[in-house]
Amino acid sequence: MPNITVELLRGRTLEQRREFARAVADNAVEILGARRQDVRMVFSEITPDIVANGGVLASEDESRAGVVASLADD
Repeated sequence: MPNITVELLRGRTLEQRREFARAVADNAVEILGARRQDVRMVFSEITPDIVANGGVLASEDESRAGVVASLADD
């Protein structure tokens, strides 16, 4: 039984999570031979101020400003 934990920046829509879950489950069935009903996913939403990339908080990373701003609008 695959147990998959997904961490996403806050702001993804229900439809985005739904589509992602379907795609991951499809691949777990195909690649791992898992039964679809046994593929479990847990989504954890994180905020840009509690994650860092390359030692820089996502909330302060100029290269991620567009992504962070678009998620804040939701």
